[in-house]
Amino acid sequence: MNRQDAKSEGRACLGKVYLVGAGPGDPGLMTLKGKGLLECADVVIYDALVSPAILAMINPMAQKIDAGKRRGRHSLIQEETTQLLIEKAQEYAIVVRLKGGDPFVFGRGGEEMEELVNAGVPVEVVPGITSGIAAPAYAGIPLTHRLYSSSVTFVTGHEAAGKYRPKVNWQAIAHGSETIVIYMGIHNLPYIVQQLTIAGLSQETPIALVRWGTRADQEELIGKLGTIVEQVEKAGFGAPAIVVIGAVVNMHEMLSGCRPVSS
Repeated sequence: MNRQDAKSEGRACLGKVYLVGAGPGDPGLMTLKGKGLLECADVVIYDALVSPAILAMINPMAQKIDAGKRRGRHSLIQEETTQLLIEKAQEYAIVVRLKGGDPFVFGRGGEEMEELVNAGVPVEVVPGITSGIAAPAYAGIPLTHRLYSSSVTFVTGHEAAGKYRPKVNWQAIAHGSETIVIYMGIHNLPYIVQQLTIAGLSQETPIALVRWGTRADQEELIGKLGTIVEQVEKAGFGAPAIVVIGAVVNMHEMLSGCRPVSS
C-alpha cells in the first residue's frame, strides 16, 4: 500500500489513536488527561512497564491488549503493534496506546506516531512523566542543584533491540554535562562504565541505580563508578532501572528520608 492509498483508507477511520504516557509507575503521577482517556477508552494497547495500579484505571468494558516488550520477551513486535493500532482505529472511537513514562522519551512514540500519520490515522500524544526525572526525585536525587549541577544529559543505555553498537559518544557524554541519566543501562553497565572511565571520569564519581522508581517496591543502589559493576553483581540488582551519575547523587543520603509516598 502506498502513502496515497493509506491516507485514503485512513479517512474511513472511525476513531483516533492516543499515545498516552503512563508515567513511571506511581498512579498519582498519571496525568488527568491520560486518566480520563483510560476511563473512556474502547481499546487499550499497553506496554510491559505500565504498573498494575494504572492498568486498573482502564474502562472495565475496554478491550485490553498486552503489547509489552522486555529484553528477550516480546508480546508483539513493533510492526505488529503499529498495524494493530491502525486496525483498531477502523473499528473503535478511542484507541489508547499506553506507554510507560513519556511516549517521546526513549519510548518509540515518535516512530509509532509517524506510521499512524502515514496511514492517515488521526493521532494525538499525551505526555507522561518520564522515569529519568521521577525515579531520581523519589530517591532524593535532584538532577540539578546550584552547587553541584547546572546541566543534565539523558541517554539510552542500548540503541536498538537485540544489539548494542557503540554509537553513543561516551567521550562527549562524559564531559558534556554535570549529571548523566541513563535509561535501560543495566545490561550494558560494564561497557558504559568502562567507556566513561576511559573518557576521563574519576572512578570516585558518585553513581546511583534506581529500580522500579516511584513504585512501592522501589530500590536504590548507591556507589562509585569504579565499584558499581561489582556491587550490581553482588546484589543481583537487575533491570528496569535508571542510572544517575554525578555529584548530585551525594544528595541521596540527606534527602532520601523525604521520599514521596507512592499512591
